[in-house]
Amino acid sequence: MTLDLLQEKIGHRFADAALLREALTHPSVHGREEGAAVADNERLEFLGDAVLQLAATERLYELFPAAPEGRLTVWRASLVSRARMAQVGAELGLGTLLSMSFGEERNAGRTRTSNLANAVEAVLGAVHRDGGWEAARGAALRLLEPFFAALEAEAASNVGPLNAKGALQEKLQQEGGEAPSYVCLAEEGPAHERRYEVAVYWGGKELARGAGRSKREAEAAAARAALAAL
Repeated sequence: MTLDLLQEKIGHRFADAALLREALTHPSVHGREEGAAVADNERLEFLGDAVLQLAATERLYELFPAAPEGRLTVWRASLVSRARMAQVGAELGLGTLLSMSFGEERNAGRTRTSNLANAVEAVLGAVHRDGGWEAARGAALRLLEPFFAALEAEAASNVGPLNAKGALQEKLQQEGGEAPSYVCLAEEGPAHERRYEVAVYWGGKELARGAGRSKREAEAAAARAALAAL
């Protein structure tokens, strides 16, 4: 791994290379270099954490317009977790680029979760200092894109029906505390082509209706229709 390759991976070429070196300097490094104190990456990590949080929040808000605040918060926590950032750091090869003391390196410092996660955030902070918000946002989303793609696929496939009902329940309970209820209005067709119609109620009022080949599918369709109406 080289600094050139790292910049290619994050999609940003530094005008001030010293910022990138600072982002890759572990706090265990002490002493002086050419008469100046060696700066470590703690301050850039502080800045990069804010960049990461805002970029992830904004992207989730755009991708899932029907998701309530509680669900978005859970997803964001997963996206920016220390374990996730350490995984990103390992994939970027940051462990080989970090400057650290001999003692830190001897104690598995190049593979430690906290060091890798902190380095990712510090690099994002450095990008922000070097290129501004748009550059930093772009780098953060570039690193998180595989996880956003997986989240979209998960939401649309195996747990999609549950997500619609769960999202509706969270939204309604935030507004009034009562969970929605589902009533099967009709069941038609032969056994191999059964079709169900379901209505979702809340506060004594019908919010929407949905149809499907199973009650579960019809309930999910009703929940999605209710979310769209709300």
